[in-house]
Amino acid sequence: MKTKATTRTRTTKADPETDEAIHQAIARAIMDGRLRAGTKLAEHKLAESFGVSRERIRKVLHRLGAERRVDIIPNRGARVPQPTVDEIKAIYEAHRVLEAGVLVQLIRILDDAILARLDAHLAEERHAAISGDRAASVRLSGAFHIHLVDALGNAELSRMLRDLLSRSSVMVSVYEPASQSICAVDEHGAIVEALRTRDIQRAIELSRHHFLHVEQRLRPEIRDEPATDLGAIFRKVGRKRAKKTI
Repeated sequence: MKTKATTRTRTTKADPETDEAIHQAIARAIMDGRLRAGTKLAEHKLAESFGVSRERIRKVLHRLGAERRVDIIPNRGARVPQPTVDEIKAIYEAHRVLEAGVLVQLIRILDDAILARLDAHLAEERHAAISGDRAASVRLSGAFHIHLVDALGNAELSRMLRDLLSRSSVMVSVYEPASQSICAVDEHGAIVEALRTRDIQRAIELSRHHFLHVEQRLRPEIRDEPATDLGAIFRKVGRKRAKKTI
């Protein structure tokens, strides 16, 4: 007679380092624009590419889903988000409204330390844009707005903005031409200069136009492209991981 112990399903051994490496590889591929919108992230193909179990891949995909970086569709698996025009408009309207309120509060506490942090961040953004680091440009572009809201010390506002950014960053990654990254840096710089001169109305207007420009740069049309080869994108990462375990 079989006992519960003998019929219990064997689970994948915990390996946080491998989970993190796979998570970062998939997230970066999305942010780099190497995974196009709507790409199916098939568990068996990813497991083969990384040389791990499907259970481990499923765990990572669900984490990415919780972070809004991928869509988890019941009975159909995970896909790279393919937001509609209406979804894009809703997210960027929320961005514009939230940041306007953030700027009104920020101008009241603005000091040299906050401005110095923003200036240092702009330097990082410009370097990433000029060097052509697509993933870093998208990440740093979002981080600029996080710097603004975090300066207020309001955890709820920071949480709300991070949730919006987790969705809009993917929109930018899959729908914005890579050549447009430098534009965001210049627009962020103009917002900082308006804050530096304590011109709150100009800062709000610049912020509003910035989010409108980003929204308008997105190209959500469906393109006739060959299916994405997950193996070609991730197999090299899987081989590197395998060498470390030898």
